[in-house]
Amino acid sequence: MRVLATYNIKGGVGKTSTAVNLAYLSSRDGARTLLWDLDPQGAASFIFRIKPRVKGGGKGLVRRKFSLGDAIKGTDFDDLDLLPADFSYRNLDLLLDARSKPVAVLRKLLRPLSEDYDTVILDCPPGISLVSESVMYATDTLLIPLIPATLSLRTFDQLTDFVTRIEDRPPALAAFFSMVDRRKKLHRDVVAAFTARRGDVLQTTIPAASVIEQMAERRAPVPVFAPRSTAAAAYVSLWAELR
Repeated sequence: MRVLATYNIKGGVGKTSTAVNLAYLSSRDGARTLLWDLDPQGAASFIFRIKPRVKGGGKGLVRRKFSLGDAIKGTDFDDLDLLPADFSYRNLDLLLDARSKPVAVLRKLLRPLSEDYDTVILDCPPGISLVSESVMYATDTLLIPLIPATLSLRTFDQLTDFVTRIEDRPPALAAFFSMVDRRKKLHRDVVAAFTARRGDVLQTTIPAASVIEQMAERRAPVPVFAPRSTAAAAYVSLWAELR
């Protein structure tokens, strides 16, 4: 079972749209795929038309009164399941902090799913927290959307420094540029310069496209309702690089 997580310290950089589209593409390839919506806002759950509610909430999962399997829901797509968000996830930091080994909790929760899924994707809330640190311990690859702006790139450097301090099996970092407007010289220059400087930046860029914004309205991944769009092709390319 391969575990990936879309994560960034900053919000509004395209984490959820990436998680939703890559989860769909993974399942379209025939891989048994689970998307876990860890963001209490529940955007990924909304897109897949599933109520952001988990029996027992975050407390029930962390204290293992309920298994992840009890909370998993099927989607409209073959081989793609969703573990919904829950508003109680806003307190997940406190719940993890009460455990003896908090950073290991998510990894232990995911372990029993290895027989049922080939790919697990975690859609994470922004910020540096105990939740995000637990995600880093649980994942094989941390997928980081960057926007071509100074503050976004600065947070990536901060994140890289943080991950290098993880002694127990640190995740691989795979950054990529999101919301790129190729008409803007600044965007083109930033992407070219940063990609040349960092060896862990993927070649694929996700465009700033209205079709991606339509995901919430259409409640479906981009390759489903706009398969010939530039954005759909970009997500396919991104998944191919990761695969």
